[in-house]
Amino acid sequence: MSDLYRSTLSARLAKLPADIPSNINIEDEDEEVGDSLGSLPGSGLGPPAMPSMSHRTRKAKKEPNPAFAPISAKNFFVQAFQVALPGRKLDCRVYYTPPKFANGTVMVCQHGAGYSGLSFACMAKEITDLSGGECGVLAIDARRHGKTMSTSDQPDEDLSIGVLVDDFVGVVQTIYPDAQASPNLILIGHSMGGSIVTRACTILLDRKYTIGGVAVLDVVEGSAIEALPHMNSLLNARPDGFDSVEEAVEWHLNTKAIRNPTSARISIPAVISPSESSSPIVPPFIWRTPLRSTAPYWQSWFVGLSHTFLNVRTARLLVLAGTDRLDKELMIGQMQGKFQMIVVPGTGHMLHEDDPTRLAEIMSERLNSLKFMKTPTGPQVLMLGAQIHAAGGWRLYLEYFICGIDCSSQAVVQGYCPTNFEEVLFGYPVGMCI
Repeated sequence: MSDLYRSTLSARLAKLPADIPSNINIEDEDEEVGDSLGSLPGSGLGPPAMPSMSHRTRKAKKEPNPAFAPISAKNFFVQAFQVALPGRKLDCRVYYTPPKFANGTVMVCQHGAGYSGLSFACMAKEITDLSGGECGVLAIDARRHGKTMSTSDQPDEDLSIGVLVDDFVGVVQTIYPDAQASPNLILIGHSMGGSIVTRACTILLDRKYTIGGVAVLDVVEGSAIEALPHMNSLLNARPDGFDSVEEAVEWHLNTKAIRNPTSARISIPAVISPSESSSPIVPPFIWRTPLRSTAPYWQSWFVGLSHTFLNVRTARLLVLAGTDRLDKELMIGQMQGKFQMIVVPGTGHMLHEDDPTRLAEIMSERLNSLKFMKTPTGPQVLMLGAQIHAAGGWRLYLEYFICGIDCSSQAVVQGYCPTNFEEVLFGYPVGMCI
């Protein structure tokens, strides 16, 4: 771990308080505001589980501050409904704004550990507005998160990466059962969610879905693995729970776990739940997902992430809150032009909540400049390729337009579909896969 990264973690720790079955209309969020919490900035692991409270005393109860009252998500997504996965004994909550056109683009978003799909609410609204409705957004609550519920009569604690990936793929296939008729999908994952969408991408491509790109938000394998030994101390520094939803929102804003009050008021209620305990030492609201119990799966979430990300057969985008994040494999990949990286200054780990407008602009720019909205025509590809070539970036062009287009479709010309970038670079005409 670099000195800068270690000092950042120490500084954040020092700031924390010492005492610490059918479609459902989205308007039901107003009645369930106690459903929705946040992550330690930069840890990549989301909000902690509730530590043992046997050695802690309860502070004086704090009255709710109306300035931090929950906000309904009904103005940020068009729909909210449950997706039944009988084979997986899971009932998944999704939030959805469909695209204006059936063959448009949908950004499928997976949140980080401890959060919910509502962490993408503000960004979803911005994307819809910026794209004029051409781009839809689908946000999914992962297993044991948000309003996703197990239908099994047995304990369901497994959050290993394979299980989470299969859940994600199952939701996508249920909503879009016909791969050929499904919209163009852009997969976006924050922290743990980045690992999920990166691994799910290969499966969906093999099943003939059109994946226009993968965007990973603020998670790098090297930094995440380095942070794991420090997680117990970081988890212990957080409060056991809160006296009200408003206090939970206020705490996240005061500690800068989330820096956007509007987003916090939408997303935080989904990550705490009523404790339903009569014990005076148990807070009225506790963390919904006890991350301490997920410790056996932390390694599986992040080990191999960089390699998988660099080898997915589609466009790759890495968006970070800080520059001190790339591990060796990603540094090499970046120098080889294997992915695009963008740093969003002035944000923390929850960068898509801290600055949803900038994140939406980044995604919309990718949609526009890389023609993700619609499959580009031959002249468009060749013209854009020439522009990128003039800037010395042929490999980026090849990654985004050969790897990012379904080469099994009519887009292939002259009976040849280049699948090896080096073949195209050294001897084959550029722009044949159009």
